[in-house]
Amino acid sequence: MELNLRPREECTFDAVSLGEVMLRLDPGEGRIRTARSFRAWEGGGEYNVIRGLHKCFGMKTAVITAFADNEVGKLMRDFIEQGGVSTDLIYWKKTDGIGRICRNGINFTERGFGIRGAVGCSDRANTAISQATPEDFDFEYIFGKLGVRWLHTGGIYAALSEQSCETVIAACKAAKKYGTVVSYDLNYRPSMWSAIGGLEKAREVNREVAKYVDVMIGNEEDFTACLGFEIEGNDENLKELNIDGYKKMIGRAAETYPNFKVVATTLRTVKTATVNDWKAICWADGEIFQSKEYNGLEIMDRVGGGDSFASGLVYGLMTTGDPEKAVNYGAAHGALAMTTPGDTSMASVNEVEAVMGGAGARVKR
Repeated sequence: MELNLRPREECTFDAVSLGEVMLRLDPGEGRIRTARSFRAWEGGGEYNVIRGLHKCFGMKTAVITAFADNEVGKLMRDFIEQGGVSTDLIYWKKTDGIGRICRNGINFTERGFGIRGAVGCSDRANTAISQATPEDFDFEYIFGKLGVRWLHTGGIYAALSEQSCETVIAACKAAKKYGTVVSYDLNYRPSMWSAIGGLEKAREVNREVAKYVDVMIGNEEDFTACLGFEIEGNDENLKELNIDGYKKMIGRAAETYPNFKVVATTLRTVKTATVNDWKAICWADGEIFQSKEYNGLEIMDRVGGGDSFASGLVYGLMTTGDPEKAVNYGAAHGALAMTTPGDTSMASVNEVEAVMGGAGARVKR
């Protein structure tokens, strides 16, 4: 497996993400419907990956996104700056004060506990990033003049609007033109695609994006819905994933898209909202590599666990080039991220490597 990363000295950023960053309003241990106060965080499927790459793994990163130029947008910038991610590539869109022209996305999320599952309620239509064009960002400047070693984006951003479909494709094309490695999380959400053409549109867009992807992240449902590849002989419950069937499915995908160097997914068995079994698998060079299993993992907040898996995987691939090590970085980082509140990781690379090595939960003094 050879990803052919650009030399660090040629690039301003190790990695950037393209996607929406929303204001997350969290009722803590309570419910959205009865809350009288919320804790504010920032989060977004693509952004969470790039933040983890900086905050946990020490890489120089930036977020490509857009905000309405108002006080909420400035709050979001402040959150991002606190996470150490560069805000230099944010596009600021004028608005009219009440959100008719554009607005910033909001995501209400309650964590769930025991038999009560987590609940999310998004308010993200007509956002600045859903309207942003390639010209708003100048991808030639970002990937050509500034230089980027890795781009991460995904299907949640692509599904926001007809415009975001076009913008994500343009970004991937520009990245590949300048030798930037591209990772993409399919993250299929039927409710998001329904307004712009449903399953047919999802397949049209994702099949085009897939032509430019080096590292594809997605489970069996994602591959079936977004790319049209079905797994053979698999139980409906993901915990019973037929590894041979998955390998064959990925083999068919890799024949169709020979540019795929790595394909990876997390495997989660939900016992309760607060106890899951968790592991991950990674395909590279025709082989399947499986991470350490975290059975009976106790969860505080599951949102962002898959994104933290992706950032650990990317870090492992960038620094070691070893898919087995990379999938273990991803699984450990994702597991740790779910033990703290908020969308984003609060783990350190030392903690991730300790968990990979079998460290327990004894008090550290």
